[in-house]
Amino acid sequence: MKPQAVWECFCLLCFSLLRAAKGDLQLLSFQPRTLYQYQYTLDVQLHHTSTPSPWGAQLQAETLIHLHRLWRDREGEELLQVQIHDLKVQHQPEEQRSQNSTRGSPAEIALSPEARAELQQPVFIAWNSGKVKAFYGNEAENILISNLKRGIISLFQLQPHAGTTVEIFGVEWQPSSRSQYVVKDNLLQSVLAEESHEVAPALRSRSGIRISSRQQLQLVSPAMPGPAEVSGQSLKDVLASTEARPQPLGMASLPFRRVCTHCPSLRAFLKALDRQRIQTDSSKVATTWQFQRFIQMLRSAKKRDVLQLLRRAPEETRPFLVEAAVATQSVASLAALSDSLDFSKEPKSLLETFLYAAAFSPRPSGELLHLVLDKLEGKQLAPEIWETGIIAVGSLVGKLCQQKLCGLQVVEHGVGTILRGLRGAQEEPEVVIYLLALGNARLPETIPTLLEHAEDGPTAVTAAATSALQRFPAALISSKVKRVMRRIFHQKRRSYDKTCRLAAAEILLDNHPSPMDVINILLATSEMEAEMATFLLLKVQHSLRDHQHHLAKKIMKDIMADPRINNYNFFSKVGISSSFSGPLTVTQELNSTFGLDLLFLEGGFLRKSVSEFSLLSHGQRLRAAQVTFEAQGMESLMGENLSEGEEEPELMARMSATFFDVQLRPIILFQGYTDLMAKVLLSRGGPTSVVKGNLLLMDHHQVIPLQSGLQVTVKLQGGLGLDISADMDVSFWEQELKTSVSARGSLAMDFQAELDSPFLQATLRSQTEVETSIHFDTKLRFSSSPVLMCLQLREEQVPYR
Repeated sequence: MKPQAVWECFCLLCFSLLRAAKGDLQLLSFQPRTLYQYQYTLDVQLHHTSTPSPWGAQLQAETLIHLHRLWRDREGEELLQVQIHDLKVQHQPEEQRSQNSTRGSPAEIALSPEARAELQQPVFIAWNSGKVKAFYGNEAENILISNLKRGIISLFQLQPHAGTTVEIFGVEWQPSSRSQYVVKDNLLQSVLAEESHEVAPALRSRSGIRISSRQQLQLVSPAMPGPAEVSGQSLKDVLASTEARPQPLGMASLPFRRVCTHCPSLRAFLKALDRQRIQTDSSKVATTWQFQRFIQMLRSAKKRDVLQLLRRAPEETRPFLVEAAVATQSVASLAALSDSLDFSKEPKSLLETFLYAAAFSPRPSGELLHLVLDKLEGKQLAPEIWETGIIAVGSLVGKLCQQKLCGLQVVEHGVGTILRGLRGAQEEPEVVIYLLALGNARLPETIPTLLEHAEDGPTAVTAAATSALQRFPAALISSKVKRVMRRIFHQKRRSYDKTCRLAAAEILLDNHPSPMDVINILLATSEMEAEMATFLLLKVQHSLRDHQHHLAKKIMKDIMADPRINNYNFFSKVGISSSFSGPLTVTQELNSTFGLDLLFLEGGFLRKSVSEFSLLSHGQRLRAAQVTFEAQGMESLMGENLSEGEEEPELMARMSATFFDVQLRPIILFQGYTDLMAKVLLSRGGPTSVVKGNLLLMDHHQVIPLQSGLQVTVKLQGGLGLDISADMDVSFWEQELKTSVSARGSLAMDFQAELDSPFLQATLRSQTEVETSIHFDTKLRFSSSPVLMCLQLREEQVPYR
């Protein structure tokens, strides 16, 4: 959730010299006492990829390049002096096209005397037959002017490379380039270098921006008499004897960051704090935009100002401000959070807000994990805060390891905290929390620990361990994992609860299943109760349908060839349990699906329901939201008998949720018969809030140095507001069970590209916002047979701008 200004820059800087050279390269050389003049032109454009493009910016430059040889050694390495003369620059203003799609004439840019003086300062290159060995110049000159000179020098670098296509998380980047060199009599006559970059948010490619750059270098003939060469034993001696005394410079463009003159200031906001109104309804897009503005303010703020904001703000706005400070992840904001949050005094809701904001951070820092660990260790905390904290530590550890930061000391400390706590846990609920934290971390080295608890633990522990294993990628579901899952499903060593057996079957089915596994799972359904068998048959069908590849087709062929399975009696199960999924939204960039699993007891009471919303974009699947209701121990109330060898579970109902692949702390709805009766007789006062708040979903900062030496900075910031609640209502008098899940949310996305040159700064921008609300209700009446069931999914109209 903090700005990522440099994490990919190294790869992008390397692209500045990628291009394709046509024709055979000859040995090139420049003659002594000769002044070569090249006409140089540059044309850079930015415009939206939408057709027609209503906005855009263009920069054109033209200059005369003087080049002559200062020195040459016996191996053919030459020292060349390159100097810019009479630079003229024009730009096309960032204006909207008229109705006839024409634009006004370009406007000339007046250069300051300081800029002209720096432009005319010569640069020097060590060059050998089309290879630039080194670059020398004035290291104190303006960065943008220095980069422009690098762009001109790059045209003398002949390298036969081609452009590539790269996809970066959150942003698609598609670069391409080509260069054409004309060489005659060992002399470089002309160069034409063209490159283009298309960048777009992965979730909305229509908002993309195209960057195109065209450079041309043309020899002006005839050559003129030039200065004499400089004598010297070495390149170093020659450079030291020149009047400019140039210093060695890197060939890669230097990074440049704009100074924002209109960005919001926290200091100014604090002066008018009493008159400011902070919106807190996270489901409204206006709040999400406000959330992003606060992140911008906090990124440049000092600790004392952030601390003042957190302490002076009205109580109802503190959760919002804590989320913004966590999303910022600056040194100042984390220090202010450390000072302002007292885990022994603050309300539980505020502490949970802080911990969940940390857990949802898409790219957390080691400092954020250190802050969370510091607040948890050595303190007497409420059970809810401790559980949320341990789960947050697991999420932070996993995301830091995804960033290749597993070796950080604080990450090792976080992993050790979870594993030591798991080994020392005495109570079953504690063990479950540590296992869920390992599921959030998804570290390969913890798989043996999860397998041990899955196979040998009591029902709640087995369920938590198998749930954690379900979250690992298919590449980590090894043959050892599958052997343990087979033993659990087929109950080779002891009996397991039906939900644990089903979870083991799902792991086998969802991770490159073998034909024999599928056949054995199907054959096992003939010995199961009708509801479990019905549910599992549907799961097998969906698993094979969702894996559309040759292996799935082969499995289906093998199954249909087995007479024990391919018969009416086998597939004619009469249970009411169900499992299905279907699309909600299908666009060019994104598919969203809704899935529902309902597992019933034989008497018709709901044992488990799972509602899931998933996103599929560019080959990647993200579990955006999953809400699970479980009711156990209902068999005794319904007068049902337990399966042979199955332990009698405690009467309990609980709800758990996963959002953006982060497992939240489970919530107990009732535990024990007395608690159930109390909740049936007394109103519970409305639904339970599962998660509510704001998070920074996308925070992308990418610098694209063009071959011309200019720089384009791509920024993508996406904020998400969520307000999700759930409810479960049991009525024994009416013999009804009702569950409801309500999800309200908003997404605000700001995408922009900035062109920076010594003469012009231009910005193209697109913004997207969406508000949505989805409600899913189930109503079951088990007073008669068959059980009456009503399912309703309501989606309000989505304003998408």
